[in-house]
Amino acid sequence: MCKHLTTISTKTKFVLLMHTHEFRKIKNGTGHFTHLSLENSELHVGIDFSDHARINALINEPNNVCYVLYPSKESLVLNHMHLHTEGKQNVIFLIDATWACSKKILRLSRNLKQLPKVSFEHTKSSEFRIKEQPQALCLSTIESTLCVLELLNKNGDEQIPEKDLGSFLSPFRKMVAYQLECIGSDTREPRFRL
Repeated sequence: MCKHLTTISTKTKFVLLMHTHEFRKIKNGTGHFTHLSLENSELHVGIDFSDHARINALINEPNNVCYVLYPSKESLVLNHMHLHTEGKQNVIFLIDATWACSKKILRLSRNLKQLPKVSFEHTKSSEFRIKEQPQALCLSTIESTLCVLELLNKNGDEQIPEKDLGSFLSPFRKMVAYQLECIGSDTREPRFRL
């Protein structure tokens, strides 16, 4: 799938926090695709990031303004505001996990829990047809990141070419198509399917 990646340069730093289950389970998931598609990104694996040296260094860096992408009543909604940098770098932490596991990461990671949250409003349905989402408007990590990038662009926080945004989901779409093709070509008896 890597040949379908489009690398995007951003002013915003994106830090993917991948739950250990996601890391062990699959190596070509949407968190990996997101990290590989964003030049200004990092990926860290764990559950409790409270004492994680690099995460704390990013949070404590005076030139960073840090946020966690997570829906809540207190979230700053990117559809209605832009992130004020005042000469500082915006850092957005993205949690790559199932909803239940993402809640656990946020609950255990005291440093992340204290950060302001950002979210967005949308009417998109996930293209992740091989994986059931808990609710109709839930998106995968890479789809959520695209929504954020589009809004940062719209708000003037980024200047990403439209063609790059248009191809951002290419590896994800190719992965879904490939997996659907594999399911369709599986002629084994159902009891032998994984």
